[in-house]
Amino acid sequence: MTRIEKGKDCQTVITTFEVNPAICDDVLDLLRAAYAEVISKQPGFISAGLHVNDAQTRIANYSQWSRREDFQAMLRADEMRRRNKEINQLTKGFEPVMYDVAEVY
Repeated sequence: MTRIEKGKDCQTVITTFEVNPAICDDVLDLLRAAYAEVISKQPGFISAGLHVNDAQTRIANYSQWSRREDFQAMLRADEMRRRNKEINQLTKGFEPVMYDVAEVY
């Protein structure tokens, strides 16, 4: 389970996807499959959560990895390149950004 902690020795990644409400569920299904079949099995994966806004125009993904290199290796894997290409074709765009936890309340 994801636990947000300041100073935790891990890499936090937040990815936002801009989607059309008509295909939001389709993109969620692709993301769910990617996590179940590939991402969660990668070295260094800790946990992740998928979030959808009320208008179904944005999907946010919060994930934690042991090291930033583990996340980068997952993105470079052939299977994830194929899946990300498919996801990218359905979205208006997506961007993964690495963060450090600055504070927790």
